[in-house]
Amino acid sequence: MLDLNLIRENPDHFKDVLGKRGYLFDTKKFKKIDNTRKKTQTLTEELQQEKNILSKEYGLLKKDGLSTSNLDIKLEKINTSIEENEKELSKVLSDLHDFMLDIPNVPSDDTPVGDNESDNEVVKTHLEPKSINSKSHEEISKNINFELSQRLSGSRYSVLSGPIAKLHRVLVSFMIENAINNEYEEFYLPYIVNEEMLVGTGQLPKFEEDLFKLENGQFLIPTSEVPLTNLMRDKIILSTDLPLKFTSHTPCFRSEAGSYGKDTKGLMRLHQFDKVELVQIVHPDDSNDALEELTKDAESILELLELPFRTVKLCTGDLGFSATKTYDLEVWVPSQNNYREISSCSNCLDFQTKRMKMRFKENGNTVFPHSLNGSALAIGRTILSIIENNFDEKNSLIHIPKAIQDSMKAKYIEV
Repeated sequence: MLDLNLIRENPDHFKDVLGKRGYLFDTKKFKKIDNTRKKTQTLTEELQQEKNILSKEYGLLKKDGLSTSNLDIKLEKINTSIEENEKELSKVLSDLHDFMLDIPNVPSDDTPVGDNESDNEVVKTHLEPKSINSKSHEEISKNINFELSQRLSGSRYSVLSGPIAKLHRVLVSFMIENAINNEYEEFYLPYIVNEEMLVGTGQLPKFEEDLFKLENGQFLIPTSEVPLTNLMRDKIILSTDLPLKFTSHTPCFRSEAGSYGKDTKGLMRLHQFDKVELVQIVHPDDSNDALEELTKDAESILELLELPFRTVKLCTGDLGFSATKTYDLEVWVPSQNNYREISSCSNCLDFQTKRMKMRFKENGNTVFPHSLNGSALAIGRTILSIIENNFDEKNSLIHIPKAIQDSMKAKYIEV
C-alpha cells in the first residue's frame, strides 16, 4: 500500500507515475473521498469536545444538587450526532481503504517505460541455445500423462511418473539445498491461507478471479510468497535481525482465469504446479542490492543446470501489482523457439509490509522494512526445459544435467 500522506501532498504526481504502468489514478475520486473523510472526522472531533465540556458542567450541577434537565436534552442530541457521524466516518474510512488497496506499487526510476513484454529490457544472456525446433516435452517423454490428469482433475493438470517424477523430486531438493547454501531458512507451510494474508501480499482484493477460493472463505495459495512473507505479519522485528531470508517448496494453485487459450498443452501453464520460493525482508536502504542478490540466487540454479536463459528487466506495463522493479528469468524452450518465464524476482519496497503492518524500530521511529520475492524455480517449467534442451533424438535419450546426476543416479533418461 502506498503512503497516503504522500498521495495527499501531490496526487497529480502519483497520477503521472502510475499512468506509466497503465493504471488510471482517479485524482477527483481520491480528493472527494479524502475531503469527506476530513470534514466528517473534524465534525466528529468537535462534537466530542462539546460533549466533554457539557459532561463537566453536568458533573458540577449534579455535585451542587441542581437540575440537569436542559443538559440532558443537549447531551442526548450530541450523543445521537456523534453516533451518526462515527458511522459515516467508519464508512468513509472503509471507502478510502478500499480505494488505496486498488492502487498498484509505483515503478522504480530505472524501470523501463513501456506497455507490454515487448518493451522489456534484456540485461543478461547465459549460453546460446543449441536446440531449435525440437519436439515438445509432452511428445518426447511417455512419463508425462495429460490424458490421465484430464480424467482425474480436468484440463491444466499433469501426472508425472517414473524417471520424470523422480526428476521432479530431485529438482525440488536441489533447489532447496541451493537456497539453504545461500543462507535462506527453510519452512514447511500451510497450502491454505486466510483472506487477509492475500490482501497483505497484494493478490486481494483485485485478483480474486485468479485464485481458488474454498467454501469457508479461505484460499489455496497461488505461491508460497503469500505464507512466507506473512510470517512476519503484525510483528515488530528487531533491526538487528534484518535481513530475514526465507525459502519454501510448495504446490501453487492458480485458476488462470486471464489466460484462456494460452499454453493449453504441456507443463507451461497449469492450475497446480510446484515451486521453490525465495523471500527476503530487509532494511529499506538495502533492498536494491537485495534484489540483485536474490536474482543471482535464482540465476545460479539455471547456470548449474546448464540451461540457456536470459534475464530481462520488466517495463512499467509488465510489472506485477506489488512490485516496484522486477527481473524475469526466461529459459529457452526449443519447441516454441522462444524464451519463456521461469522465475520472477521483485522488489516490493514497503508496499506489502504496510499492508501487513510489519515494522521495526530505528532511532525511536517505526519503520516499514522492504520485502522481496522470487522463484528459484518453477519445477514444471524447469523439467520441460531440461527435457527439450537435452533431448538426444538420435539415441532416444534425455541427458541429465551434471549437477543432479548423482541424485538421479543416472546420466540420462531413456525415452
